[in-house]
Amino acid sequence: MAKKEEDMGITVKKADDMPEWYTQVVEKSGMADFYAPVKGFMVIKPYGYAIWEKIQNYFNSVIKKHGVKNAYFPLLIPEKFFKKEAEHAEGFAPELAWVEKKEGEERLAIRPTSETVMYDSYSRWIRSYRDLPLKINQWCNVLRWEVKQTKLFLRSREFLWQEGHCVYETEEECQKETLLYLQEYQKLASDLLCIPTLAGQKSEKEKFPGALRTYTYEALMPDGKALQMGTSHNLGQGFAKSFNIKYLGRDEKTHTPWQNSWGISTRLLGALVMSHGDDKGLVLPPKVAPVQIVIIPILFDKTKEEVLKECKELKNTLGVKYEVELDDREEYTPGWKYNQWELKGVPIRLELGPKDLDKGQAVLVRRDTGEKTTAKLSDIQKEIQKLLEKIEMNLFSKAQNFLKENTVEADNWNDFVKAIKDKKLVKVPFCGEAECEDWIKDKTEGATSRLIPLDSKQPKSKCVQCGKEAKVFAYFSKSY
Repeated sequence: MAKKEEDMGITVKKADDMPEWYTQVVEKSGMADFYAPVKGFMVIKPYGYAIWEKIQNYFNSVIKKHGVKNAYFPLLIPEKFFKKEAEHAEGFAPELAWVEKKEGEERLAIRPTSETVMYDSYSRWIRSYRDLPLKINQWCNVLRWEVKQTKLFLRSREFLWQEGHCVYETEEECQKETLLYLQEYQKLASDLLCIPTLAGQKSEKEKFPGALRTYTYEALMPDGKALQMGTSHNLGQGFAKSFNIKYLGRDEKTHTPWQNSWGISTRLLGALVMSHGDDKGLVLPPKVAPVQIVIIPILFDKTKEEVLKECKELKNTLGVKYEVELDDREEYTPGWKYNQWELKGVPIRLELGPKDLDKGQAVLVRRDTGEKTTAKLSDIQKEIQKLLEKIEMNLFSKAQNFLKENTVEADNWNDFVKAIKDKKLVKVPFCGEAECEDWIKDKTEGATSRLIPLDSKQPKSKCVQCGKEAKVFAYFSKSY
């Protein structure tokens, strides 16, 4: 039995109640199911996983060009591995989930990240400078138990990600590639997801436990909260020393290598939903849409066969290059189908009825703007290509304008507080001290430093909060 249309649609407006809107869009579009057997976990449904696969396929091709190879490492990590790197162990202690053990056995944790288990292997694999650089990535799941509030894709106890872990001879090569992967992440966000981002370094307080430096790229969501899209860490030599990773250098002396790690996760799917979605549901950029074109035939008894025949031919023709769905279900009205595919964010809807067939044309409807155009069937492939490109440009342009309009500067406390209350991303002079950052978070009810721009120069003014000499400019906002 066909579901009622009102059961399928979004019942709240994005501007009125974004948390509820977000949950409805993710669930009703078929991306994920929050009703997993264990609290804080989620089921990624085929439609959502298809988007993640598009991201995987894109990024696999990118990292392979840089000589990175995929591998897989164990899910369980011995407790002694965490104890080898003290800062890392302390940073992840609250998030570890331990496997029940028998008496006398060592405790095992489910991986929250894989530095320790991978570097144990690296200590055996690396012997000479000829083994370097070693560049390995794995796609896997991780578990972080200390999650108080869960939100589909954005914050859950288990999530999917990729984590790259590389080892180098020199600090210069390590630093160069740490920033290289950050740049590739930004390119993924703009070219694939149509999301503009800001990149920079994390403060000492916010950096990855055990890292020398952490770099991030951040997007601003429509509710004024920043979203950390991914990170790239220069780990220095700390992990190498802890795990006894050494190599015989070109000078025939023993050296300690330099390392980095970098990762993105399924929270990118959450960023997609929030950045582009509207009151009708998802709005997907063409390159990550599981269905790029949906064909809706307008059927009447007398002309049904002709229309369906042309629709099937269009599906076959367009399906060579695009992901195409033909919705020829007769138990649903065309209007009901329009609403469903709009909810799922399909970039282009192609409508074809008997009048269109007589004129040798089809109606094309853009999901991002709702604009309708007609195109000759003989030119349909060219028109669709143009339309998809326009959709990409429009989605990125809208998001970029939003980021610019909602990024401001402040050089005094009152202006800073007002900007945070106005849900802005605020650039301020900052001393960089953890105590000051804690104070800012407390007094603004949650604003944290998001990043220090890569080209940041020392300000000629005082810290926006404590009045000490400012060392850097930093962006602050509330965040996910």
